[in-house]
Amino acid sequence: MNWSDIVTTTAALMQGFGVVMMLFAVTLAAAMPLGFFLTLLTRSRFAPLRWLTNGYIYLMRATPLMLQLFFIYFGMPLVSDFFKRLFFSAIVCAMVGFVLNYAAYFAEIFRGGLLSIDKGQYEACQVLGLNKFQTTVRVILPQMFRVALPSITNESITLVKDTALVFAISVPEILHYAKVAVSRTGTVFPYMIAFVIYLIVNTLLQLFFNWLEKKTSY
Repeated sequence: MNWSDIVTTTAALMQGFGVVMMLFAVTLAAAMPLGFFLTLLTRSRFAPLRWLTNGYIYLMRATPLMLQLFFIYFGMPLVSDFFKRLFFSAIVCAMVGFVLNYAAYFAEIFRGGLLSIDKGQYEACQVLGLNKFQTTVRVILPQMFRVALPSITNESITLVKDTALVFAISVPEILHYAKVAVSRTGTVFPYMIAFVIYLIVNTLLQLFFNWLEKKTSY
């Protein structure tokens, strides 16, 4: 490949990069709070709700993400017209699938973070006169976040790599444009460019989370 082909291919792959970043941002923004909500439901005193939540988390973690995407993209529109209107495009299906899947993983991460907090913390908050909301926001969540941060880092890096799966439901992300470029140029160099893009993104993510760990360790 000459420099003109490299520039053209890189510009095309950057279109897919925009899709990857959008999917990454939407998934993190929605899956993390949903995951924490699921964590709270697993601690509910109402047993059926607790069983249902644990069943959902197990189901999402025990089946492949790609299979879940296929089910949402191909299967749900066949159930009813409502789902056909709701999942009107491949990118919407991808967002829904990723949020539902990663929420289950974040729920387990947050559950581990909560379990690491000593019960004495709750007792101390009661002695200080803090209500449940104040205890959760001011005391429990900061400690839980510090414990969970390494796992959140790992899951975020995995999320960036998993975005390549949406290629299977015709979402034009980096791998899609790389494959088109390979067919056009007759070389595998576009795959190398895609490799470098993923490597740079995940390196920057790792550096950011390393900085965040240092900031929250005090």
